[in-house]
Amino acid sequence: MTAEPTVTGDESRGQAAGQGGVRSRSQHQRRKRIVQAAAALASRGGIEAMQMRTVSERAGVALGTLYRYFPSKMDLVVAVVSEEIDLLEGSIERRPPRAGAAPERAVEVLMRATRGLMREPELAEALIRSLLLSDVKTDFGDRMSELLLKTASGPPEDIPAGDPRRLASRALSGIWTMEMIEMLRGNATADEIQARLEITAARLLIDP
Repeated sequence: MTAEPTVTGDESRGQAAGQGGVRSRSQHQRRKRIVQAAAALASRGGIEAMQMRTVSERAGVALGTLYRYFPSKMDLVVAVVSEEIDLLEGSIERRPPRAGAAPERAVEVLMRATRGLMREPELAEALIRSLLLSDVKTDFGDRMSELLLKTASGPPEDIPAGDPRRLASRALSGIWTMEMIEMLRGNATADEIQARLEITAARLLIDP
């Protein structure tokens, strides 16, 4: 009878790490599937359609599993918001704004975000409403202002915390959010929003 192969401590740790890596990938994929299911439901029926049980069924996970990832519906909405920003950041990274001046570059980013969201107006309304009504903390404003800062003025890490350009980028992000609300209410067109953003950006942003 041959002896059982001996597993050393290093090998055992390596196997555990490998299993942990598999679990981590599986968890990441499951979480992504949940967020995508929630976004798909919101795109058809707004935030009201994002019922937790419906999301779990569409994502193919148990309701208890869904709640382990997202303790509340608003936590799930925030995750969808984050996913949308990831998509926008990826788009900007692949295809940076072509305009020369800082205000023009910033407005191009905001209008690309506007067009992207308005392709799914129900989803856009759900996301904007979540930002206004949710008690759940979201980094939407910070990420949008950092994206504007990077696009208009350069790497954010090179710009001091008290630099006026940081404040200007945050202000412009907030103005864009309010303009999106007006558009979703039917009180503004994309052209009107762009015209107002161009005027605002020209007054707030300057080239470094």
